Amino acid sequence: MKDFQDIVLIIFLALLCIPFVLLSPLNETPIRMILGLLLVLFLQGYSLIAVLFPRKEDLDWIERVALSFGLSIAIVPLLGLALNYTPFGIRLTPILLVLAICTVIFAISAYVRRRRIPKEQRFFVDFRAAFSVIRDAFSNLSLIDRILTIVLLISIILAISALIYVIITPKVGERFTEFYILGEEGKAAGYPTNLSVGQNATVIIGIANHEYRRVNYTVEIWLVNASYEDNQTMIHEMFFLDAFSVALNHTDVNVEGNWTPQFEKPYTFSINKAGKFKIWFLLFKEAQEQRFERERNYAGTEVERRIHDAIEGRIQSLNLNIFVE
Repeated sequence: MKDFQDIVLIIFLALLCIPFVLLSPLNETPIRMILGLLLVLFLQGYSLIAVLFPRKEDLDWIERVALSFGLSIAIVPLLGLALNYTPFGIRLTPILLVLAICTVIFAISAYVRRRRIPKEQRFFVDFRAAFSVIRDAFSNLSLIDRILTIVLLISIILAISALIYVIITPKVGERFTEFYILGEEGKAAGYPTNLSVGQNATVIIGIANHEYRRVNYTVEIWLVNASYEDNQTMIHEMFFLDAFSVALNHTDVNVEGNWTPQFEKPYTFSINKAGKFKIWFLLFKEAQEQRFERERNYAGTEVERRIHDAIEGRIQSLNLNIFVE
């Protein structure tokens, strides 16, 4: 069985990639990244080399390792190109399954070819013998050569460790929060812009956290009657409508086009006086939720600063023009 140890190990690692990559509880583990890199950069190339060159005189082990990396790098884009023209597309699950299946097929084919060759001509990797050879060779070195060898090994281990750390460390992109309003049907259309006094209207308030940390959000909703005079915004009326808070964990930006909301809240309101207004939706991060008197006009008070900050971009905000008759 030792003639096929490398093939068995290749099949084991290829199949092991599937649960480690697909199971969500392990999605951020270093093992997942290491197994994925092996599958993409080495395993299938090695198994194909084992099919093409089953005899030990065909290639030495250094050439096999080098060609394994080269063939893997060549095969993966071709398989991705082929998947692009199928209904599955270039997605994690199809790519993972195709790479694993191809690796297993190559490995089984290598097993069949190697088995048909006389035992003395087969290429095989005897891990125990390889360790003994390395140990014996190391024991025959002089003291200086041993020190240099150890330093070289430590340098290689550190270099590989640094590479793995760079790969598995999450890449922090732009930090931002999605804040949006949709119409009652859940689309960026059909907003209530013309209402009668006392008529109910509904919008959907949405938030998505891309801040790479858990954030406590507070949304305040204000009814504002203002005008623009002498290059200044003059606030004539400012009434508090509502406020709510929500804590959201970080969620990655979905670049595959299957957008799903992280948090959405329908909000129904009515306005009990006629006029031309703006409803302002103010978003605060890590701020204590405050409640204000609903009937009080806060124009001319310190609270008015909220709207000026929103206009000047110091507070993330949205607004909706409403005409009430």
